[in-house]
Amino acid sequence: MTARAASVRPAAVRSVPVTALATVAVIAVIGVLLTRRGFNLGAYWFIGVGFGLILQRSRLCFAGGFRDLIMSGDGRILRAILAGMAVATLGFALLMARFVPDPSFGQLPPGAHIQTAGLATLAGGLIFGVGMVLAGGCVSGTLWRMGEGYLNSWAAMAGVLVGLWAGAKTWTWWYDNDISKRTPTWLPAEIGMGPAILLVLALLGVLYAAILWWEMRSPRMPEPAAKRPAPALSLGDYLKHGWQRVFTGRGWSYLTGAVALAILGTFAYGLQAPLGVTGGLGLWGDKLAGLAGLGALPLKGADLLAGCTPGNGATWLTIRTSTMTGLVIGAFLASVLSGEFRLRWSRQWSRYPQVVAGGLLMGYASVLAVGCTVGAFFSSIPSLALSGWLFGLALFGGAFIGVKIVRRLP
Repeated sequence: MTARAASVRPAAVRSVPVTALATVAVIAVIGVLLTRRGFNLGAYWFIGVGFGLILQRSRLCFAGGFRDLIMSGDGRILRAILAGMAVATLGFALLMARFVPDPSFGQLPPGAHIQTAGLATLAGGLIFGVGMVLAGGCVSGTLWRMGEGYLNSWAAMAGVLVGLWAGAKTWTWWYDNDISKRTPTWLPAEIGMGPAILLVLALLGVLYAAILWWEMRSPRMPEPAAKRPAPALSLGDYLKHGWQRVFTGRGWSYLTGAVALAILGTFAYGLQAPLGVTGGLGLWGDKLAGLAGLGALPLKGADLLAGCTPGNGATWLTIRTSTMTGLVIGAFLASVLSGEFRLRWSRQWSRYPQVVAGGLLMGYASVLAVGCTVGAFFSSIPSLALSGWLFGLALFGGAFIGVKIVRRLP
């Protein structure tokens, strides 16, 4: 978040145990109801809850990773994300090797986020990068901050929904002039599974080292050491200290959050598809637009594409909608348990047009790239897809532009 966004008026949740227990009960009831509609609907609901808990406790935000490196030379978040993608790459590779034993036949692994790589991908990454800096968070970051009580994030999400709808309305042009003319590039099909895994891990390692080198050129003040808890002398003390490590204090490290997210993403992929949220948001945005006769689904040719797509619009419930809603309530539960839930709103009203505009750009870009920083980046690179790298490169350029814009805003 920027300095302006930190100017807020908090209102704390009272009766934390009652609120937490009620939230857990709601999570369980919704999970059971969704499972009755389809096992994967319920499973991805719980995956979404875990998603939100991980992001809230680790404060992991892709927008922050790119922005902090560009703005202040702080690469801790982005280095953690790269490490998480390395873990996810190994997990995804085990699954993809089972799904497609011989990549040379040209068959793509089902469910993997292997999108086409072209002008739409570059444009999507560039626009998304600008938008996430203006909004103060990426789409997943916006969702978990919604659960934590940031009203700015609710405003940004309104922009995201409008942007997704606008992207769907212009999708046919992008599909006819760029996307349909390209085929997805899966690295194992080009150079073999083993070399592809080694190449991706090597590139992630080089980027990690490059960011570390860049950080050393911009030294930061050392963080104060965390206060050590008293030694556990009983079972009760041991359980209390464990609770404090998970739900109180300074939270999890960025690395812990990124690795946990990689493990969760691998589990999700083993079940059906990697993590992604914009497909569900795009579906619900279109459903709301459809109430006014302005719906745009289904998107032309989207059923032939891998990634975080909104589907055909026939139902409100998909694994993507389960994930995104679970993410919000998971972040809410984590913030209540840690005592960090507050209703926060900016005292500078000029912030709201900025975050709405940022959300709109992210939503539009998510349609072009068939995903956001989760679906088209964090889930795409471990899928060994070229598109993830192209999107990430453009994302960095967009974040650079976004930082330049933010610095000029009043």
